[in-house]
Amino acid sequence: MTEVKTHQGSCHCGAVAFEVDMGLDGLIECNCSHCYRKGFVLGFVGPDAFRLTADGPQTEYLFNKEHIRHRFCDTCGVQTFARGTGPDGTEMVAINVRALTDIEPFGWTAQRVDGASY
Repeated sequence: MTEVKTHQGSCHCGAVAFEVDMGLDGLIECNCSHCYRKGFVLGFVGPDAFRLTADGPQTEYLFNKEHIRHRFCDTCGVQTFARGTGPDGTEMVAINVRALTDIEPFGWTAQRVDGASY
């Protein structure tokens, strides 16, 4: 199990930046129509573990059951995070691990999830 650390992340142009307290265990790679097309690797944290440090212009995208508010930078188009509720109603933030700027690329392992069947 990896330790919980404060990680830095941002979109490509830096207009949206954040820090998040998370470990790199339990990451998922989903094959739903949204995640697969964007190449997401996701980690989930409670809202108290996530802090925006640069809140540049963003667009929100909702689809399917509209439980997750996907946010992406208006300038460069990168989706760094999404806010929503888990199946049990608990608030969560989905972190796009590929947007973390302080970890080694591919220095993590993700479990593949069949989100297309949900």
